[in-house]
Amino acid sequence: MKSIAKPSPWPWLIGEFIGTFLLVFFGCGSVCAAVLHGAQVGIFQVAIVWGIGIALAIHLTSSLSGAHLNPAITIAAACFAGFSRRKVIPYIATQMAGAFVAAAVLHLIFAGSLTAFEQAGGIVRGQPGSEASAMVFAEYFPNPGGHPLSASHQPVPALWQPMAVEIIGTAILALVIFGVTDPRNSGRPSTHAPVMIGLTVTLLISLLGPLTMACFNPARDLAPRLYSSLAGWGSIPFTANGWGWLAVYVVAPILGGLIGAGIWKVLLSPQYRAVHEPLV
Repeated sequence: MKSIAKPSPWPWLIGEFIGTFLLVFFGCGSVCAAVLHGAQVGIFQVAIVWGIGIALAIHLTSSLSGAHLNPAITIAAACFAGFSRRKVIPYIATQMAGAFVAAAVLHLIFAGSLTAFEQAGGIVRGQPGSEASAMVFAEYFPNPGGHPLSASHQPVPALWQPMAVEIIGTAILALVIFGVTDPRNSGRPSTHAPVMIGLTVTLLISLLGPLTMACFNPARDLAPRLYSSLAGWGSIPFTANGWGWLAVYVVAPILGGLIGAGIWKVLLSPQYRAVHEPLV
């Protein structure tokens, strides 16, 4: 009796790594260009670069791995969409690796600009206030906007407020992702689903970016945050917002992803099926 060969893991490993790399490269790259060079005017221009980058990443890798590119979506898919739970940790590890490498590449490209920005602003990397430059990698609340968090922001707002922002934003994103990719949804945009997902991210960043920098993706934040800590910012990425780095940018997106996917599973998906059933 012939043994059945196991499917190779390479397609989804490559898909999640490259897809998440591109997501962070384009997205954080737009933040680098905006903060260090004033290349974008207003948050919408940063947001639209994020959205286009995500759409491109999904188009390029969805046939390989499903283009999760986000631990919150991977976990939600395992809970509500039949995704293999054995692949959750490998998927997340691959996403983290892609995001970490993207942060390293961006640092290589913008190293001189970062140094000049810090010198011009009197920022000492690794010291309080250096979140002003660290924000090109990770996210902080309220949005530093390229400046040290002011005394009025210390202590930061009650932790539940930025957590609520990230939970709501990620829930909406997950709801859209699962809704526009549900084959039973006759109104889905079919081949244009990546564009719809990218535009959803653009809208969410435009609305919520001033509050928390709009994460919605633990890999997008945690991996570049780890990189920035190793690249000279030391403890600042993990102390500027207290435990916010964990509660707001890791836990909240995961909770939001579960909520959004749960709403899709319970309220939308059954109705998509019912639409195709004959009226009696």
